[in-house]
Amino acid sequence: MTSTTPVTRMERRTIDVVPTAERHGTPRSQFTLWFGANLQITAIVDGALAVVFGADALWAIIGLLVGNVLGGAVMALHSAQGPKLGLPQMISSRAQFGVYGAVIPLVLVVVMYLGFAATGSVLAGQALSEGLHLGAPKLGIVLFGVLTAVVATLGYRYIHLMGKVSTVVGIVGFTYLGVKIVADYDVTSLFGTKGFDIVTFLLAVSLGAGWQLTFGPYVADYSRYLPADTPATTTFWATFLGSVLGSQWSMTLGAVIASIPIAAGGAGFLGNQVGFMGELAGGGLAALVIYLVIVCGKLAVNCLNAYGGLMTILTTTSAFTRRSSVSPLTRALLIGAFLAASVGVALFASADFLDNFKNFVLVLLMVFTPWSAINLVDYYLVSRERVDVPALYDPDGRYGRWNATALVCYTVGVLAQIPFLAQKLYTGPMTEALGGADVSWIVGLVVTAAIYFAWARRTSNPPAETITMPEAVGAGPVR
Repeated sequence: MTSTTPVTRMERRTIDVVPTAERHGTPRSQFTLWFGANLQITAIVDGALAVVFGADALWAIIGLLVGNVLGGAVMALHSAQGPKLGLPQMISSRAQFGVYGAVIPLVLVVVMYLGFAATGSVLAGQALSEGLHLGAPKLGIVLFGVLTAVVATLGYRYIHLMGKVSTVVGIVGFTYLGVKIVADYDVTSLFGTKGFDIVTFLLAVSLGAGWQLTFGPYVADYSRYLPADTPATTTFWATFLGSVLGSQWSMTLGAVIASIPIAAGGAGFLGNQVGFMGELAGGGLAALVIYLVIVCGKLAVNCLNAYGGLMTILTTTSAFTRRSSVSPLTRALLIGAFLAASVGVALFASADFLDNFKNFVLVLLMVFTPWSAINLVDYYLVSRERVDVPALYDPDGRYGRWNATALVCYTVGVLAQIPFLAQKLYTGPMTEALGGADVSWIVGLVVTAAIYFAWARRTSNPPAETITMPEAVGAGPVR
């Protein structure tokens, strides 16, 4: 990037390689992006779920921390690939699954983005409705969708800017809310009301890990603009600390907030998450500030979902069209269509929000754990960070159309978890034997990693060293 590059123009890059001349920024931007994106109400709801479904607040917080650390480490390992390759995350997964084969998990990724965008729109819409006195959450949902479309369409720079804004606003708002709760309630009395329970503790671990792992399919999209010589460890720690600290702060707040109505014999948070937080803040102007914090936090992460949705759609279609870029108009139309779909889902969302959200997160954990295991084992242990970048765009190249090794291992990894599931619609036989504890994601991670590593060592064909795309292919300034 040159100093004369206009900062108000739409990003030009989509799923193409970011050329060396356009690399910029520092790993600090990864910290603020992920910290700000996790200081938000959906993470608060995620933390509250462990308490809502039976855990003691103290053990819920500890379990969430364990899950955030474990899942955050996996997520940050994906992020470390960005500067090295200059590629969106799902394009790089073609090295494992094949150019066409990578489309299979991509379908699930689109569902994930839609689901999180829709749930986020529900909560942000409520906050806008309360703050602007719109009288109907549906109006707030539509308005929030429009705001997300504007920032996500402008692209990378503005998404990072939104992360910085959310970081500052979130720290101020969540600090105030935490102080207010401590001042108004005997918080220490909320801890230790129940003994340790392995089932609810493992649920908390799964909720924390699932939250982090769902960032895996798009985390490198936001580190790929960093200079290629950025140390992988620096990118890892900036992403890890930003995501884990931000999410754990929010989830801890959620566990405490969810314990307050339970302790008081009510169910305020269960019925109205946004309104209850406004009441905790003290109502009036203080509540308005909290609603602003909610909207900023959700805008930061919803832009990630919309941008990720764009990348996923383009990665899917480009496998067959062999095009690596689209016009700004096409980009805007795709983002608009994606957000229109998410707003539509949000407008007709079930009233049983918390229970459905818990199951949504745990199902995502089931399908993305094997994908993460394959991507990371291949990149770090099998290929040893050596990638043939031009072949990622060529179905007839090194990685081919379909990679049976990865696809079979992925299927086995998903199926291996079924006996260990603890879902509303299905509880596996091994789960019942374990007293209801859900350890499916651990089984999926270990089984997939072990089988893929043993098989891929004999079948993979990594290059002797990374083969990069000719600079002329990606020539042109960042916009």
